[in-house]
Amino acid sequence: MAAATVWVGSHHLIFYLLHGPRTKLAIDEGLDPDQSWILIANHQSWADILILVDVLYRRIAFPCFFIKRQLIWIPIIGFLAWALDMPFMRRSSPAALAKHPELRNADIETTRRFCRIFVGRATTIVNFVEGTRGTAAKRLAKQSPYRHLLRPRSAGLSFTLNTMGEQFAGLIDITIAYAPRPASCSVLWSFLCGAQTATTVIVRKRPLPTALLNGDYQNDAVFRQRFQGWLNALWRRKDQLIETAQTTQPR
Repeated sequence: MAAATVWVGSHHLIFYLLHGPRTKLAIDEGLDPDQSWILIANHQSWADILILVDVLYRRIAFPCFFIKRQLIWIPIIGFLAWALDMPFMRRSSPAALAKHPELRNADIETTRRFCRIFVGRATTIVNFVEGTRGTAAKRLAKQSPYRHLLRPRSAGLSFTLNTMGEQFAGLIDITIAYAPRPASCSVLWSFLCGAQTATTVIVRKRPLPTALLNGDYQNDAVFRQRFQGWLNALWRRKDQLIETAQTTQPR
């Protein structure tokens, strides 16, 4: 964790030297690196991770991400994620689940094991609740009701809160709205080329509803509906924030 924090500090300095201070950054007061937090954010690109660790540097405990299992094989990144005890999720396909139903609970068990490791230790657990990077094609294919977001997946977040909810000082809700770019240029490449200095980043600190910290998400339909309703309300607000940010950004 100490080595990772030094690494984040180095690229925090590099970003500042190359691009200057972020002009479209709004962060609520009261974040504390000595406390534990649960963090959710919309997800569009690998650049999201670089931005998150940059804007939250020394404001919170080093973030741990839920990562797709395939990424463990990426040189350096996979090893570092494993060394930092980050959870690797299987994300089985519908065909694989039909053939092996036991895989349906694999991510739940991974979440439980991960949470047990960090009980009693200050940490920030990051959950990109959309489950994958959002694109216009994916929103259309999945019939998302949101203009800029995929539907949020709430099961993993619920299990994390059920295991560690009373340890968290609160919820950090981050909204990232990238500046317009050519259709042929990815978000990550435009970010690395310095074309995303006008990216809007909004960091909100929210309380965690105590009624949603301890419930049986799998077997209690009423609790599951209430939890999904709370998360969907946050997502509707986030979708509107992105819409407002992008309509006011220079083109």
